[in-house]
Amino acid sequence: MERVTDWEEINSEGHDPVERIVQAARCMDCGTPFCQTHTGCPVNNLIPEFNALVYQDQWRNALDRLHQTNNFPEFTGRVCPAPCEGACVAGLIDSPVTIKNMEYAIVERGFAEGWIQARIPETRTGLSVAVVGSGPAGLACADVLNQQGHKVTVYEREDRPGGLLMYGIPNMKLDKGKVERRVNLLEEEGIEFVCNAEIGVNVNVETIRNANDALVLCTGATIPRDLPVPGRDAKGIHFAMEFLTKNQKRLMMTRDGTLESEWGEHITAEGKDVIVIGGGDTGTDCIGTSMRHRCKSIVNFELMGRPPDARADTNPWPEWPKVYGVDYGHGEVQAVFGQDPREYGVITTEFMSDDDGNVTGLRTSDAILGPSGVEIVPDSEREWPCDLVLLAMGFVSPEHDISSQLSLALDPRENIRATYGEYSTSMDGVFAAGDCRRGQSLVVWAINEGRGAALKCDAYLQNLQKATAK
Repeated sequence: MERVTDWEEINSEGHDPVERIVQAARCMDCGTPFCQTHTGCPVNNLIPEFNALVYQDQWRNALDRLHQTNNFPEFTGRVCPAPCEGACVAGLIDSPVTIKNMEYAIVERGFAEGWIQARIPETRTGLSVAVVGSGPAGLACADVLNQQGHKVTVYEREDRPGGLLMYGIPNMKLDKGKVERRVNLLEEEGIEFVCNAEIGVNVNVETIRNANDALVLCTGATIPRDLPVPGRDAKGIHFAMEFLTKNQKRLMMTRDGTLESEWGEHITAEGKDVIVIGGGDTGTDCIGTSMRHRCKSIVNFELMGRPPDARADTNPWPEWPKVYGVDYGHGEVQAVFGQDPREYGVITTEFMSDDDGNVTGLRTSDAILGPSGVEIVPDSEREWPCDLVLLAMGFVSPEHDISSQLSLALDPRENIRATYGEYSTSMDGVFAAGDCRRGQSLVVWAINEGRGAALKCDAYLQNLQKATAK
């Protein structure tokens, strides 16, 4: 109950020292550690190794193991859904090892002890790379390329670096001071950040391409999935990321002492009946943010039916467990209002509004997944009062200002076409990584792709350097 009264990070404590040792001891050093394979951690964290080192009280070595595969464990240790835990062998007979919490503890110990310092490259290659986008993919890519000695400039269209980490994930999940801490380190290491630079809009993409030896696009998948039903144009219906971003900007301006008159437009849930359409992490973040605004009520629609309490036969270990769970936002609603906010198997068919065009409610029908897809259950119509609707139904593709101006090839889903593991686009010297290439995904997958694209870009630059030297 207390935590919904502020915006402080909710996972800032972690395990106590004894429990950390217990969890480290539970890690079984499996012959095949599924936690770090393709069914588990996308960055292939050396999980049994760092757990063993924690158990042996070798925290500095554990940190080194962690950084071998993950540039930013302070981010994944907070916001990752932990597919590694879903693949943990110990989870076959008991609860899995709390791997995510161990990762968090290791990296925060590293910062507290002063072990994590700027690593300034000893030599420079004389080659330059522009990275567009400063989210997890862009930061990981820039970090790797900078450590290879290249001059890296990161372009960000917002007023601060961090992308999704800064403005897309609420402060109670990821304290923005932790994002700034890492960005400051990267700047100290030689990476240049240029903000308020929307490439293809207020900065010419050809100018950036021609001024650098390579270009890496890490722009994310930012076009939200809409709900084109009657009444969609009513006032009070917003995309989730618009709501979350404006809220976080207001918090940052408040922290920095900006006058309220300069905050700009703000979407508030205070005193309102809120409906969040769509589940997942973004839907949960909308719930948690609305709770901190002191909403009057909140309901969360999910199109699919309620997941089972345990794995279905079609969802065997070590696949990600598709089971019913209670995330932080759901738990907060239960604590305050006494019930889970989620309504399963619901499809919205119409928005209702008053004479002034303000949304006043919506109509739904029950839905089931049939042989041909989602089917509406006859005679199941319901009406729901609301004065704020948040659409959290995912994202369909990246924006195309850059790809159209460079005439880059797209895949059937309108993502930038670049093969996973290669990352090269249809234009020589231009690479793509993260959600703009693979579609919307996890922060840990963005880090995976940013690292991979950096290695391919580095190989390209080395070949370029050899060709020039001839």
